[in-house]
Amino acid sequence: MTLLFLHGAGFTGEVFAELRAAFPGSHAPDLPGHLREGEPASIAEFASFTAEYAREQALADVVLCGHSMGGAIAMETALSHGLPLRGLVLLGSGARLRVAPAFLAGIETDFPATARTIAGYFFAESTPERVEWAAQSMERVGQAQTLRDFRACDAFDAFDRLGGISVPALALTGETDRMTPPKYGQALADRVPAGQARRVPGAGHLLMVERPGETIAEIRTFLSGLP
Repeated sequence: MTLLFLHGAGFTGEVFAELRAAFPGSHAPDLPGHLREGEPASIAEFASFTAEYAREQALADVVLCGHSMGGAIAMETALSHGLPLRGLVLLGSGARLRVAPAFLAGIETDFPATARTIAGYFFAESTPERVEWAAQSMERVGQAQTLRDFRACDAFDAFDRLGGISVPALALTGETDRMTPPKYGQALADRVPAGQARRVPGAGHLLMVERPGETIAEIRTFLSGLP
């Protein structure tokens, strides 16, 4: 199996550094607009890139592993592009990803301050170092693309289409995630025919950064049970 990691809004593939080390041969491309050419403004556009990337790289037995916005991209790819997938791992994600209007307005009017405010919501323990690291990631991606990302999340809604996901799916959420609380993962699992929901104790929204060992263990357990 090949894991294809899909990062979230305002991040790049580097956010999966520890997971990639644990799963040799995995891929974590920067999505278009994220230190890569392009200005995608919808989850559907990101999904088209994902399907094209998998085909160009001739990836086989693919498991899409997406975080937050990346989870939405994984779901859209599974629903719309006919890739021969083995499964989905949805980290801190949901079938709807509404964004607080204050966040959208703040990214437009005071991006540096708002990036740090949003970053504070990413962790169960928001240390200054973690907040600064996450804010700097958004600043590297840039105001324009970060705003496009969050607007794409806000517009995404696959709730009524989840029954069309035909592969096993793991919805894995940080126990104290304030961006996409565990109920989001449970709602996914309840509607995907072969879905399951799990929680990572002591983790917030960036569970793979805050609790990489536990996240890796949960993914391995899921992969070992795939048909």
